[in-house]
Amino acid sequence: MSKWTDTAIKCIEDEAKALLDLIPLIDGDFDKTVEIILNCKGKLIVTGVGKSGHIGAKIAATLSSTGTPSFFINPLDVFHGDLGVIQHDDVVLAISNSGQTDELLRFLPYLLENHIPVIGMSGNPKSLLAQYATAHLNAAVSHEACPLGLAPTSSTTAALALGDALACALMEARHFKASDFAQYHPGGTLGKRLLTKAHDVMHTDDLPVIPPTMKLGEAVIHMSNGRLGLCVATEDNKVVGIITDGDIRRAMENSQDSFFKLTVANIMTRTPKEVSPDTKITQIEKILHQHKIHSVLVVDKEKHLLGVVDSFSTMI
Repeated sequence: MSKWTDTAIKCIEDEAKALLDLIPLIDGDFDKTVEIILNCKGKLIVTGVGKSGHIGAKIAATLSSTGTPSFFINPLDVFHGDLGVIQHDDVVLAISNSGQTDELLRFLPYLLENHIPVIGMSGNPKSLLAQYATAHLNAAVSHEACPLGLAPTSSTTAALALGDALACALMEARHFKASDFAQYHPGGTLGKRLLTKAHDVMHTDDLPVIPPTMKLGEAVIHMSNGRLGLCVATEDNKVVGIITDGDIRRAMENSQDSFFKLTVANIMTRTPKEVSPDTKITQIEKILHQHKIHSVLVVDKEKHLLGVVDSFSTMI
């Protein structure tokens, strides 16, 4: 390996160790932080300067998307007209690796005077920020991954991970579900996947529906025209079975000369996987994966065929 690869590996190893070293630092103040945020009647305001500010913006975005109303504000802007956005019902999460950042400390008196809870996140549990915070999250690292030991690397990774840990704890405390997440991301791919249901993606046109008494030779033609790799057997408009192209191939191999004498009923699966039109595609994906199949039938309560969802339909 080249020296550049060695440097990259060492950087990742250093940052990975920094994350593992965080575990024994998580104490009662973490639980206290979660309780403070859960009891907050307003919003969570995240603040930080420089690299800590960038990390803070990401933490605020993650919290907002997982059920905790949050936004980031630069402390430099606080003293130029933005102080009014902080209300009495709010909570402030202040991030500073040193815990001594002047811009943060300058408006601590205002927060304390107005009884606004302050959650400090720093790498120095003896800092002024830690001392005056209502709760302190210790993000200390032994050294930066930077070859010079100067650029924020391990410290920003630790702060980011601690913010993610906080978001995860709050999600669990709020019983936050996948459907909730989708509502916060309605325009994204993930939101679409979590909200999309069988009736949104199912095939409904020219479905290859055949009677179970049909000979396999004729069923092959219907399967080819249907372009879904299957045929659905029905009686009295109710689903009674399914045959796939795989079933056809196996029947041809096993029966050979007698193949054209066989009917659909001789080889069909009599208990095909069925879902309702309101089944989410994420659940359908689990069914397809668990049973190693490519399609499910969409039926109503009377087992009338409404459509077919295949593995390609779920790729949105």
